[in-house]
Amino acid sequence: MGNSNITQHIETAQKTGAFQLCKAGLKEFPKDLQKLTKNLRTLDLSDNKLPELPPSIGSFSLLKNLVLSRNKLEVLAEEIGHLKKLESLSLDGNSLTRLPESLSQLSNLRTLNVSENKITCFPESLNTLKNLDAVNLSRNRITEIPESVSTCQAIELNLNQNQISRLSESISQCPRLKVLRLEENCLDISAFTPKILKESKIALFAVEGNVFDMKSFHNLEGYEEYMDRYTETKKKFN
Repeated sequence: MGNSNITQHIETAQKTGAFQLCKAGLKEFPKDLQKLTKNLRTLDLSDNKLPELPPSIGSFSLLKNLVLSRNKLEVLAEEIGHLKKLESLSLDGNSLTRLPESLSQLSNLRTLNVSENKITCFPESLNTLKNLDAVNLSRNRITEIPESVSTCQAIELNLNQNQISRLSESISQCPRLKVLRLEENCLDISAFTPKILKESKIALFAVEGNVFDMKSFHNLEGYEEYMDRYTETKKKFN
């Protein structure tokens, strides 16, 4: 990708507030983007070969949408936590093993996609984000849902295709959680306690592909209460 082409993109972005440079073979964050720190609202650098983000990412104070899907990211700079206006963050298809603690500072974040990475622990930094709606952590290497999940504000949590064998009962305390996706994990039927089925707000459990058959799930204590929520929610959308 020639400099003249990047210059042209930057000139456009100065007018529109959006910079998109995908499938350009980028191996480093374009330095010229620093010219856009005061007006960039959307930055899309998906399908490149970026191994890291510079600390200067934190200076894009107006950024609302950041798309870094399908790069070669192994770590995220802590400075990403400075993006106070960020609403959507896409990091799917990278090689991240963890998310920085500073993510807990992204108070306006609504959607987070970190699917298809190498994350081994549920990111507890998400549990303090008040505006979080949807989190996609599918296709990672997470092994358990910790006690601290009780404060997670997400409405939908996608944990399909991980290695989860332990589900903390505190998931039942999540104040807004309606959809929990746990397909193709390592969960035993005993993970779904009466407390989780009866007391949670979850109206859709997607749990196929674990180490039990669905008939035994249907026979669990609390399944009827769960189905009441499921039916009630379905009515609202019909």
